[in-house]
Amino acid sequence: MVGLPEIVFVAVLIIALGCEWRHSARVSRISRLIFGPSEKPALWARAAPLARCIAVAGAGWSLLTLLEINPKVYKAKTIEETEIQHVVIVLDVSPSMKLEDAGKGGSLSRRRQAFRLMESFFKRVPMDQMRLSLIAVYNGAKPVVVDTRDADVVRNFLDGVDMYTAFDSGKTHLFDGLELAAEISEDWQRDSTTIILLSDGDTVPAKGMPQMPKSVKGILVVGVGNPVTGTFLDGKNSKQDSSTLRQIALRLGGSYHNGNEKNLPGETIAHLTSVENESPFKKLTRREYALAALAISTIILAMLPVMLVRFGTLWKPGIPPSSKPSK
Repeated sequence: MVGLPEIVFVAVLIIALGCEWRHSARVSRISRLIFGPSEKPALWARAAPLARCIAVAGAGWSLLTLLEINPKVYKAKTIEETEIQHVVIVLDVSPSMKLEDAGKGGSLSRRRQAFRLMESFFKRVPMDQMRLSLIAVYNGAKPVVVDTRDADVVRNFLDGVDMYTAFDSGKTHLFDGLELAAEISEDWQRDSTTIILLSDGDTVPAKGMPQMPKSVKGILVVGVGNPVTGTFLDGKNSKQDSSTLRQIALRLGGSYHNGNEKNLPGETIAHLTSVENESPFKKLTRREYALAALAISTIILAMLPVMLVRFGTLWKPGIPPSSKPSK
């Protein structure tokens, strides 16, 4: 739709072109004096009149457009429902996770290493778009936190809270935690959920692999604990069962990462938690275009006279400073 700014743009452009035409006619009379024997300016300077006309017309269009548009009120960014990403952490809280054979040099407990891995994760994702859930799994599974935006609540539970006391003693059943994660995320938006399993290993039954809902777009199985040398616990040699954890990831269509020493890879985090944002150019409105046109136009009008004086012609009349007058 053609409005007043567009009409003014065309009118100013026509008037400016007419003025430049009159000005060029006057300049042509003294062109030899200005430009020397060639009587022509530098090649780039021949486009200066047209650039000046467009800049003047663009500045007029921009100012009138901004005058018509209501002032923009800036508010705190609100996260749309489609931008929210859910992260469900399934944490192994069995007594073996308290063994100290994790991290560089094996000086950290497996729980502590799991906490450090998630701390690194929290620092590398847009937390304002994340909703966190925590499930504790041992001889069964219990929801600890469900879909919170407060990462500190999850940090407190990850950082050494002994949750195994809430379970009866027995074997670790990671599948119970995965089944609970699938149940919690069932009603969430499609491809909006990432499940992260942190454990030192488990026995995997031949059947009964949990069926993940459509909301789950990625599963990451992270192993902690020394995968080579075990530590004795209750008369048993306990170490990270990397082959079992890798098998769980394979059967779930996810990926496995040995997190005993290294943080989660940035590429993995970006793939699992990526949010398809709208192109920033699609978010530009008439106001942004007017501001950009005004900035470009004023820069051209301010710089053009300086550029013409310095580089408008190769003709430099007068005696060069380095030469001496003849006697």
